[in-house]
Amino acid sequence: MSINVDNTRNYSGSGNDPGVQKNDGSDLNSLFMTLLVAQIQNQDPLNPTDGTEYVSQLAQMTQVQSMETMSQLMKNNSVLMDNLQVLSTAGLVGQSVMVQTDKVQLEDQPINGRITLGQSANTVNIIVKDSAGVERKVELGKQASGQVEFTIDPKELGLAPGEYSLSVVTDVGEKKVPLEVAGTVNNVRIPLEGGSALVNVSGLGEVPFYNVSQFGPNGKTSPDSSKQGV
Repeated sequence: MSINVDNTRNYSGSGNDPGVQKNDGSDLNSLFMTLLVAQIQNQDPLNPTDGTEYVSQLAQMTQVQSMETMSQLMKNNSVLMDNLQVLSTAGLVGQSVMVQTDKVQLEDQPINGRITLGQSANTVNIIVKDSAGVERKVELGKQASGQVEFTIDPKELGLAPGEYSLSVVTDVGEKKVPLEVAGTVNNVRIPLEGGSALVNVSGLGEVPFYNVSQFGPNGKTSPDSSKQGV
């Protein structure tokens, strides 16, 4: 005997319930037992069903209930993690953070950041490109592997306010160099449709919470310590 079950999930919107499904499997168990009893009552008396088949069906039912319980626990944990994230982001407003990104929104103030080189290079450049494809170059010179701080000064580079993309070019051809930019959290928004919290960071705009790589101020590179050019 095979049983197909369509389990409809209900969610509560009460103030004390975080919106987690409430289902202890009692409906599923009742349905199974009803069908099992019906099978026993309607079996052929001259050719009764082998008892091992009932045992197999009960084992399958137990497995289904275990999977249902595990699924519910995972949903509970997911809601708990979302709530913890909301609580943790609430205190970020006004705090300094580092965000892993390759895009910035420049105004007239310098922005600070850092890259992490996997190997030493004699020439390291930050390429700043606008929406029209025009590039400016921030020269960092010879650098050892590890973290390297930089500053982008829009006035010195002659950059108008707007959105720019960033990339790293080295003479050793290193690809996908991690790039982080520092900023201050202006506000935090929780999407109504769910998902990760969005953090509004000065110079970056809204970024997903999981893109924040550091909380707290970073050692800022002064414009004089980074070679900048066109």
